[in-house]
Amino acid sequence: MGLVTTLGVVYGDIGTSPLYVFPALTKAVGPVDAAGVLGCLSLVFWALIIIVTVKYALFVLRADNRGEGGILALMSLTQAKWRGKNRYLLVIGLVGAALLYGDGIITPAISVLSAVEGLKVASPVFEAYTTYIAAVILLVLFALQRLGTAKLGGAFGLLMAVWFLAIGLFGLAGIWQNPHVLAAVNPAYAAIFLARHGLGSFAILGAVFLCVTGSEAMYADLGHIGRARIRIAWLGLVLPALLLNYAGQAAMLSEQGGRSDHPFFTLVPQIVLYPVVGLATLATIVASQAIISGAYSMTRQAVQLGWMPGLKIIQTSPDEYGHLYVPLVNWIMMLLTLALTLAFASSDRLAGAYGVAVSATSLATTALLYRVMRVGWRWRLPIAAPVLAFFFIIDLSFFAGNVIKIADGGWVPLLVAAALFVIMTSWRDGMDALDREQDRDRVTVTHFVRQLREKKIPCQEGAVLFLTRLQGVVPPVIADHVRQLGGFYKQVVALTVCFSQSRPRTDPQQRIAIRHLGPGFWHLTITFGFVDVPDVPRALHIAKTKCPFDMDDALYFSERDRIERRRVKPRMADWRRIIFSFLYRNSLHPADRFNLPASNFVQITRARQL
Repeated sequence: MGLVTTLGVVYGDIGTSPLYVFPALTKAVGPVDAAGVLGCLSLVFWALIIIVTVKYALFVLRADNRGEGGILALMSLTQAKWRGKNRYLLVIGLVGAALLYGDGIITPAISVLSAVEGLKVASPVFEAYTTYIAAVILLVLFALQRLGTAKLGGAFGLLMAVWFLAIGLFGLAGIWQNPHVLAAVNPAYAAIFLARHGLGSFAILGAVFLCVTGSEAMYADLGHIGRARIRIAWLGLVLPALLLNYAGQAAMLSEQGGRSDHPFFTLVPQIVLYPVVGLATLATIVASQAIISGAYSMTRQAVQLGWMPGLKIIQTSPDEYGHLYVPLVNWIMMLLTLALTLAFASSDRLAGAYGVAVSATSLATTALLYRVMRVGWRWRLPIAAPVLAFFFIIDLSFFAGNVIKIADGGWVPLLVAAALFVIMTSWRDGMDALDREQDRDRVTVTHFVRQLREKKIPCQEGAVLFLTRLQGVVPPVIADHVRQLGGFYKQVVALTVCFSQSRPRTDPQQRIAIRHLGPGFWHLTITFGFVDVPDVPRALHIAKTKCPFDMDDALYFSERDRIERRRVKPRMADWRRIIFSFLYRNSLHPADRFNLPASNFVQITRARQL
């Protein structure tokens, strides 16, 4: 059953690509002769083998971050620092992550549109309505996200299993009628076809690349699916089904002189066309769900790795950490996806915008993978360099083929990615500047403890925890509290919540580190993995034996800064400070982010100049 679930979670996007790859190819080159059809099929065949099977299934899946995958996890493996000499690696990773969001708004639109357009093949009556039908389906899909998909995981997998078997059988029937298309396994057909078209070959490569969009999901879902199941499902069912269907479409195109607006549905027998349109629509819904869920998971990683402000993240399944709902991300994606669906109105027009972001992300993955080969796997240069060169040349060729799509709509995902990159870097720089500003107001532990020991600070009954990002000093929130109220508590903990940059999960029994600073004064650090759910009271309760006293009913204090412009030598450019200030004001409240009891939570506001 695990393999069936894998089909629904991982392979929805790449599994529905046969709906729009050949239409994009025929649009790029026009009607093709028999040799041209073989050239197109050969390009698709070798793209699936090199990009998906060799690069992702064999190499990228090896680069797991303690079992977790995704470009942000890969970025963490490079061991680069935002304030270090290898900062460029983090920039590459952030650009790749931002581009995946750009891809995420196009995938649901092009997938559902391409499926619903099968109705036009069945009857011209539907010609004027397919765009609106697709928009309604997408609207319902996004609206239902808050209910969660945990109970539908098995159903999604079974549906995709039926889909792959069906498209494989349709392809096999097409090959039976015209078996000569199997000669396309010879890469010479691809090379000759590209050579014949000269500069036009870039447009061809841009269209061919659509067959591998969705391969990033193999890596992104590594954590909750597993390397073995992903590889077995790909090699055992998904790849054979895709290759058979593409070959069947090529066989049908050969018979029709390379002319067909919707070769996938033309391949389907008329008697089962309507059921197949319904099946294709359901399959594209699964594909859309996978990309939406992937955006949620990446958002959680970005928040906990410190690249995005705190957002409301709802765990929709108590058993599966991968089942999330992020309301803000959901509604933004919905609005942008619906806008694209209505603006472009057809899958072949959307194909012009699709692929730019994914090809750039593939390049970023290759660059980060090389760093992991050298640092993590300790491969020597003579081994790692040829691997890098091979994948880089392939990725660069496809990227060049997609760059020419920018004017046709490829600017949309790039614009979304640029906006997200600015948000992520502004947030990180702003938090660093805020930490430096807070550090300026710190009080040394030695001086503070001396005051405690000399009883210069009166103490009252009670146990309190002060949330702070600073370690090794007495944070301003504590010093201000003592200065303003003139007293302290008998049991005080400076509490720092950290998220590991390299570990996706941490052992609940090993999350807490505690250090005694003085009489009744401790510093406690709770470290969560970058995919853990940060529940501070639960973490404290689990690690009760390590805590100096019972903190189940303790009072929590947190400082909330009000960002103002620094008059002399501002720490940030004005435009970045404005962005950061807006994000900071609207970020999730610490009580909500860390599940702190609202009745025991006190927030202190203070102005900070950046």
